[in-house]
Amino acid sequence: MDALQSLLTDFNQLIPIINHWFHLVSAVIWIGGLAFLVMAVTPALQTSVPKEDVKPIADAFYRHYKRIVGVLLVVILFTGGINLHYVNKMVTSQTELGLQHHAKYLIIFFIKLVLVLSILTLFLYTVIFRTDSTGDESEEEREEQRREPVPFQRAALWIGLFIILCASALKHLHQ
Repeated sequence: MDALQSLLTDFNQLIPIINHWFHLVSAVIWIGGLAFLVMAVTPALQTSVPKEDVKPIADAFYRHYKRIVGVLLVVILFTGGINLHYVNKMVTSQTELGLQHHAKYLIIFFIKLVLVLSILTLFLYTVIFRTDSTGDESEEEREEQRREPVPFQRAALWIGLFIILCASALKHLHQ
Protein backbone atom coordinates (compact mmCIF):
# COMPACT_ATOMS: atom_id res chain seq x y z
CA MET A 1 0.00 0.00 0.00
CA ASP A 2 2.90 2.37 0.75
CA ALA A 3 4.32 1.78 -2.74
CA LEU A 4 0.99 2.73 -4.36
CA GLN A 5 0.66 5.79 -2.15
CA SER A 6 4.21 6.93 -2.96
CA LEU A 7 3.55 6.43 -6.69
CA LEU A 8 0.35 8.48 -6.55
CA THR A 9 1.99 11.30 -4.61
CA ASP A 10 5.24 11.43 -6.61
CA PHE A 11 4.32 13.65 -9.55
CA ASN A 12 7.71 13.04 -11.16
CA GLN A 13 6.53 9.47 -11.79
CA LEU A 14 2.79 10.04 -12.11
CA ILE A 15 2.89 12.67 -14.86
CA PRO A 16 5.01 10.58 -17.28
CA ILE A 17 2.82 7.52 -16.62
CA ILE A 18 -0.43 9.38 -17.30
CA ASN A 19 1.07 11.14 -20.33
CA HIS A 20 2.28 7.83 -21.80
CA TRP A 21 -1.13 6.30 -21.12
CA PHE A 22 -2.87 9.12 -23.05
CA HIS A 23 -0.39 8.62 -25.89
CA LEU A 24 -1.01 4.87 -26.06
CA VAL A 25 -4.80 5.13 -25.73
CA SER A 26 -4.91 7.70 -28.53
CA ALA A 27 -2.78 5.51 -30.81
CA VAL A 28 -4.85 2.42 -30.01
CA ILE A 29 -8.12 4.22 -30.77
CA TRP A 30 -6.73 5.64 -34.01
CA ILE A 31 -5.14 2.47 -35.37
CA GLY A 32 -7.88 0.25 -33.93
CA GLY A 33 -10.56 2.35 -35.62
CA LEU A 34 -8.66 2.18 -38.87
CA ALA A 35 -8.28 -1.59 -38.52
CA PHE A 36 -12.02 -1.86 -37.89
CA LEU A 37 -12.74 0.11 -41.07
CA VAL A 38 -10.35 -1.99 -43.15
CA MET A 39 -11.08 -5.43 -41.70
CA ALA A 40 -14.77 -5.23 -40.82
CA VAL A 41 -16.73 -2.26 -42.20
CA THR A 42 -15.49 -2.20 -45.79
CA PRO A 43 -15.70 -5.99 -46.39
CA ALA A 44 -19.13 -6.14 -44.74
CA LEU A 45 -20.43 -3.31 -46.89
CA GLN A 46 -19.01 -4.87 -50.04
CA THR A 47 -20.89 -8.11 -49.41
CA SER A 48 -24.12 -6.89 -47.85
CA VAL A 49 -25.27 -3.71 -49.60
CA PRO A 50 -25.77 -2.78 -53.25
CA LYS A 51 -22.53 -1.68 -54.92
CA GLU A 52 -23.68 1.92 -55.39
CA ASP A 53 -24.31 2.26 -51.62
CA VAL A 54 -20.87 1.10 -50.44
CA LYS A 55 -19.14 4.48 -50.76
CA PRO A 56 -21.90 6.62 -49.18
CA ILE A 57 -22.23 4.30 -46.19
CA ALA A 58 -18.44 4.05 -45.74
CA ASP A 59 -18.27 7.84 -45.95
CA ALA A 60 -20.83 8.09 -43.14
CA PHE A 61 -18.62 5.90 -40.91
CA TYR A 62 -15.51 7.81 -41.92
CA ARG A 63 -17.10 11.21 -41.21
CA HIS A 64 -17.49 10.27 -37.55
CA TYR A 65 -14.12 8.55 -37.38
CA LYS A 66 -12.18 11.50 -38.82
CA ARG A 67 -13.58 13.89 -36.19
CA ILE A 68 -12.21 11.64 -33.49
CA VAL A 69 -8.90 11.23 -35.32
CA GLY A 70 -8.45 14.99 -35.58
CA VAL A 71 -8.48 15.26 -31.79
CA LEU A 72 -6.33 12.15 -31.42
CA LEU A 73 -3.68 13.62 -33.73
CA VAL A 74 -3.26 16.63 -31.49
CA VAL A 75 -3.10 14.42 -28.38
CA ILE A 76 -0.59 12.03 -29.99
CA LEU A 77 1.74 14.78 -31.17
CA PHE A 78 1.59 16.68 -27.87
CA THR A 79 2.01 13.63 -25.62
CA GLY A 80 4.72 12.23 -27.91
CA GLY A 81 6.80 15.36 -27.38
CA ILE A 82 6.31 15.11 -23.63
CA ASN A 83 7.25 11.40 -23.73
CA LEU A 84 10.45 12.24 -25.56
CA HIS A 85 11.33 14.79 -22.87
CA TYR A 86 10.84 12.26 -20.06
CA VAL A 87 12.75 9.51 -21.90
CA ASN A 88 15.64 11.91 -22.48
CA LYS A 89 15.55 12.87 -18.80
CA MET A 90 15.59 9.20 -17.74
CA VAL A 91 18.39 8.22 -20.14
CA THR A 92 20.44 11.22 -19.05
CA SER A 93 20.06 10.26 -15.38
CA GLN A 94 21.11 6.67 -16.13
CA THR A 95 23.99 7.23 -18.52
CA GLU A 96 24.88 10.90 -18.05
CA LEU A 97 24.41 11.24 -21.80
CA GLY A 98 21.21 12.41 -23.47
CA LEU A 99 19.36 10.70 -26.29
CA GLN A 100 21.49 12.57 -28.80
CA HIS A 101 24.24 10.07 -28.00
CA HIS A 102 22.08 6.97 -28.62
CA ALA A 103 22.18 6.39 -32.36
CA LYS A 104 19.91 3.30 -32.42
CA TYR A 105 17.19 5.11 -30.50
CA LEU A 106 17.41 8.17 -32.74
CA ILE A 107 17.31 6.15 -35.96
CA ILE A 108 14.18 4.29 -34.92
CA PHE A 109 12.65 7.49 -33.50
CA PHE A 110 13.14 9.28 -36.82
CA ILE A 111 11.72 6.32 -38.75
CA LYS A 112 8.69 6.45 -36.45
CA LEU A 113 8.42 10.20 -36.94
CA VAL A 114 8.52 9.83 -40.75
CA LEU A 115 5.81 7.15 -40.55
CA VAL A 116 3.68 9.37 -38.29
CA LEU A 117 4.05 12.23 -40.75
CA SER A 118 3.13 9.87 -43.59
CA ILE A 119 -0.04 8.65 -41.91
CA LEU A 120 -0.87 12.25 -40.96
CA THR A 121 -0.45 13.26 -44.60
CA LEU A 122 -2.76 10.46 -45.78
CA PHE A 123 -5.35 11.47 -43.18
CA LEU A 124 -5.18 15.14 -44.16
CA TYR A 125 -5.35 14.19 -47.84
CA THR A 126 -8.60 12.29 -47.27
CA VAL A 127 -10.01 15.22 -45.29
CA ILE A 128 -8.94 18.00 -47.67
CA PHE A 129 -9.49 16.21 -50.98
CA ARG A 130 -12.72 14.45 -50.17
CA THR A 131 -13.98 12.37 -53.07
CA ASP A 132 -17.72 12.64 -53.41
CA SER A 133 -19.38 10.64 -56.13
CA THR A 134 -20.49 12.98 -58.90
CA GLY A 135 -21.89 10.38 -61.25
CA ASP A 136 -19.31 11.30 -63.91
CA GLU A 137 -16.83 8.62 -62.83
CA SER A 138 -15.76 5.91 -65.19
CA GLU A 139 -16.66 2.31 -64.37
CA GLU A 140 -13.05 1.73 -63.32
CA GLU A 141 -13.19 4.66 -60.86
CA ARG A 142 -16.50 3.45 -59.42
CA GLU A 143 -15.04 -0.03 -58.94
CA GLU A 144 -12.01 1.47 -57.15
CA GLN A 145 -14.33 3.45 -54.85
CA ARG A 146 -16.25 0.26 -54.02
CA ARG A 147 -13.02 -1.65 -53.36
CA GLU A 148 -11.55 1.05 -51.11
CA PRO A 149 -14.26 3.61 -50.27
CA VAL A 150 -11.91 5.54 -47.96
CA PRO A 151 -8.76 6.29 -49.97
CA PHE A 152 -5.49 4.88 -48.64
CA GLN A 153 -7.13 3.11 -45.67
CA ARG A 154 -5.07 -0.06 -46.15
CA ALA A 155 -1.83 1.88 -46.59
CA ALA A 156 -2.59 3.92 -43.46
CA LEU A 157 -3.26 0.74 -41.48
CA TRP A 158 0.06 -0.79 -42.51
CA ILE A 159 1.90 2.42 -41.67
CA GLY A 160 0.13 2.46 -38.28
CA LEU A 161 1.24 -1.09 -37.57
CA PHE A 162 4.85 -0.16 -38.39
CA ILE A 163 4.55 2.86 -36.07
CA ILE A 164 3.54 0.49 -33.28
CA LEU A 165 6.53 -1.73 -34.12
CA CYS A 166 8.84 1.28 -33.86
CA ALA A 167 7.24 2.27 -30.54
CA SER A 168 7.90 -1.23 -29.20
CA ALA A 169 11.53 -1.03 -30.27
CA LEU A 170 11.93 2.40 -28.68
CA LYS A 171 10.42 1.21 -25.40
CA HIS A 172 13.02 -1.55 -25.16
CA LEU A 173 15.97 0.59 -26.25
CA HIS A 174 15.76 3.04 -23.37
CA GLN A 175 15.26 0.58 -20.52
